[in-house]
Amino acid sequence: MKKFLVGVTALATALVLTACSGNTGGGSPGGGGVAQGGTTTTSAPSSSPASSTTPTPTPTPSSSSSTPKPTSSKPKPTPKPTPKPAPKPAANAADVPCKAALASPGVSACVDLSALKTWLLQDGKVIYGPVKQLPGKKGYATPTGVFHVSAKVKNYHSKQFDAPMPNSVFFLPGIAFHTGSLSVYSHGCIHLSAAASQKYFTLLQKGGVVQVVP
Repeated sequence: MKKFLVGVTALATALVLTACSGNTGGGSPGGGGVAQGGTTTTSAPSSSPASSTTPTPTPTPSSSSSTPKPTSSKPKPTPKPTPKPAPKPAANAADVPCKAALASPGVSACVDLSALKTWLLQDGKVIYGPVKQLPGKKGYATPTGVFHVSAKVKNYHSKQFDAPMPNSVFFLPGIAFHTGSLSVYSHGCIHLSAAASQKYFTLLQKGGVVQVVP
């Protein structure tokens, strides 16, 4: 009986030693093998099974990603071409009431007192005008007749009336074309706009004919 117990105790000790040593039969570590005494050991399952991988969810397309509707754009209206102003008809020499000025060579001037108009002429043709002019007021009437340019003074100042007379073109003593008011009559001179007086000062030369008609 004692021999039997000693044998069982030896067998149990061999089994415990085999289980603690892992592998003594030359197999791969962690794999199954045969231990002393013919007992088969089983390897533990892997700690990271393939089934533990969490699948990535497929994103659901948002309703806002639907194909946008094409925007209907109205065609822009074609801009209308700006009409060009019609060219002014050339002044007709037949409307000029100054026969002597029309007949004179070179540049001459015609003044129509009643119509409040004046022209510049060259060799019987209108080269400027008609433009508005204001002659002398009552008591200082502008003389009528045929005269000649006697002098030109760019920045003349009247001592008698203490008044500036830019672009003065004299055709009688104290009587001239010059820049002046087109709403106030003069003391005998011919008032012109600044632009017109510049033209008269530039184009009329000493000795040129100036005809003034009623």
